[in-house]
Amino acid sequence: MPSYNLAALLEDSAAKYPERTAIVLGDTRVSYAQVNGAANKVANLLVARGVQPGDKVALMIPNLPYFTIIYNGILKAGATAVPLNVLLKGREVAYHLDDSDAVALFAFEGTPELPIAQEAYNGFQATAGAKEFFVVTTDPATASPIADAETFGAAVSAQQPIFETVPTDEDDTAVILYTSGTTGQPKGAELRHRNMRDNALASKDLFDADEHRPDTYLCVLPLFHSFGQTVIQNGAAAYGGTVVMLPRFGAQGAIAAMLKESVTFFAGVPTMYWGLLGALDASVDVATLASTLRMAVAGGSALPVEIHREFQERFGVVIAEGYGLSETSPVAAFKPFGAAARPGSIGTQLPGVEFKLVETSSWSEVEWTPEAVGEIAIKGHNVFKGYYNRPEATAEVLSGDGWFRTGDLARRDGDGWYYIVDRAKDMIIRGGFNVYPREIEEVLLTHSAVSLAAVIGVPHSTHGEEVKALVVLRPGTSAMPEELVAWSKEQMAAYKYPRVVEIVDSLPMTATGKILKRELC
Repeated sequence: MPSYNLAALLEDSAAKYPERTAIVLGDTRVSYAQVNGAANKVANLLVARGVQPGDKVALMIPNLPYFTIIYNGILKAGATAVPLNVLLKGREVAYHLDDSDAVALFAFEGTPELPIAQEAYNGFQATAGAKEFFVVTTDPATASPIADAETFGAAVSAQQPIFETVPTDEDDTAVILYTSGTTGQPKGAELRHRNMRDNALASKDLFDADEHRPDTYLCVLPLFHSFGQTVIQNGAAAYGGTVVMLPRFGAQGAIAAMLKESVTFFAGVPTMYWGLLGALDASVDVATLASTLRMAVAGGSALPVEIHREFQERFGVVIAEGYGLSETSPVAAFKPFGAAARPGSIGTQLPGVEFKLVETSSWSEVEWTPEAVGEIAIKGHNVFKGYYNRPEATAEVLSGDGWFRTGDLARRDGDGWYYIVDRAKDMIIRGGFNVYPREIEEVLLTHSAVSLAAVIGVPHSTHGEEVKALVVLRPGTSAMPEELVAWSKEQMAAYKYPRVVEIVDSLPMTATGKILKRELC
């Protein structure tokens, strides 16, 4: 295969636009030349410490310039980047380091409330393979919060900002992204350099990205996750954009950053859009927000139609909804740029990517009708190599001819647009009837008192499963569970409507903003 390194996205923009701002964090602005030079220092450090091409190097860092710098430094050295969730505890860190065969770990110091470096160090000490540990501090001159750990600033200070990037084949593993582990232990999805490159470059067709009219991206999606990593970080680098980083999503902080930096590109999961809409009080200059925002992108999970409608009404921007998984780099389908939105649809597959709907019990393709539901299978340049060191798990989802089973159920209309119905594992079977939680959630969100809803199946003695809804109410409204049950009965077929409704203050979510349904059971 031809030689290509994913770090070329950063290097090319640094060569063409060295003084252009690459990253903004608060009042700090870092140019492309500075990011590239710092990444070169990291690469020199890794080589000096004996890291070889193909070695795995982990990083456990929130949305800070350090993430982009270290990520690209790892790639430049010819190594594989292993981004870890900053919320992991020591035992979980140890698992990920062992499972990925990581030889080094970079961890941000964190805060007293979230001691990232301490948890990372606890995990590092429990592993047999990792040999190098670096603590990234906010002030490179300060000592590490861990007495015997090496500070990143001190380690790179003596390194040169010039480095000749190690050539890698397109099929070499660039990144190992760990799945959320909703069933069993998390698995590391191996993404090739070309998988990640082609997905980042797809921004031109999907979002009309243009290096001569660079976008300003708000980065609230965690960079350790594939959505933020590819669509925001790598997509921006590919077209010379500016990334405005927020270490943690908060609706008020996001709105303030959008106003301050004239953000043109926002990407988030549905709960982030829900949060933004809830924060639009009289003090927010919505007109100014809307005047600069060019693109609004949603993914990660299905976007409720009601949120789609309300966002367009308030911002005058149609949310472009897409679909993908860590195993697909991640983007696999999206609303074609310039096409009229079809709320509820994830659009069509990317150029060069194939979709088909298959039976959940086999690879047999589902006979198409407008209402036919099947599991999405994907083939193309974005599909991963497999799960690291897990041939059996890989064989379960990846066919010999390159088709990947997603576990997501969908239907396809006559124009080839896809509509996610639900996760196959989330489907409820009540009295022999298939009930799709997402459909029930969509209906519940049209109730004037309902702000957020999650629907799950609970055991039932005669029906097998019963439909249960957990509901967060809108501020200033009230509703009793029995009222919502009665209302639902009028809106849905008898086998669908929830017989059990629980009013809750909040719903558990992952670090990426997805509702954790497994914690609701």
